[in-house]
Amino acid sequence: MLKIESMTKIFGGLTALQDVSFSISAGDITGIIGPNGAGKTTLFNVVTGIYDPTSGKVYYDGKDITGFSPEKLARLGLVRTFQGIELFGQMTVLENVMVGLHTKSQSGIIASALKLPAHLREERQIRERAISWLEFAGIADLAGMKAANLPFGKGRLLEIARAMAVEPRIILLDEPAAGLNSRETSDLALLIKRIKDAGITVALVEHDMELVMGICSRIVVLNLGHKLAEGTPRQIQEDEQVITAYLGEG
Repeated sequence: MLKIESMTKIFGGLTALQDVSFSISAGDITGIIGPNGAGKTTLFNVVTGIYDPTSGKVYYDGKDITGFSPEKLARLGLVRTFQGIELFGQMTVLENVMVGLHTKSQSGIIASALKLPAHLREERQIRERAISWLEFAGIADLAGMKAANLPFGKGRLLEIARAMAVEPRIILLDEPAAGLNSRETSDLALLIKRIKDAGITVALVEHDMELVMGICSRIVVLNLGHKLAEGTPRQIQEDEQVITAYLGEG
């Protein structure tokens, strides 16, 4: 579904990615792991159009999407979240998800300003769909709370719910478990599994090895900008190069 081919990204004299190639199959949960500075977030930034690659290509369903803007990629069904939670703090939880749905709104400026029947009908539909995504993420009971007042772990679930409201075909999660406690990480794992069960492909950059090994069907390991290994969780756990570079002898 997603293919990265000979990807290289150089910032001045720093090579963040060097000739990285791998594929993500439809319906899989693929983990991308590696030490800090391995190039994981840079890879996501290239795939999602935030950075242009120095060389290499990104293919989505066989189509070259290299350099496409994040907005264009979202319309194609490829979305992402970021390491830092980015919410509209003064909006409610429900309104944050409605923002994601408004990207597909058909109402024009005049219809919205005059509150024409078609616009009001669409707003009701958007609200209902937003509530359904909050239910999907397990936070519908928090719909009326301001996003700024959410506990950190719930904010992470809201960010994912908002991304899901765009109805993606593939979602890229950048360190979704960062800052979460063990209970919140368990809730996150269940949500990611529900996303997969809904037919949506998942790729995640993550440092929590218990989470990665527990939910991913395939793992790609980066180290110093290079692809070090690729395989099933069991193959990665037994790979001597990975043990030495990242997982540790224990």
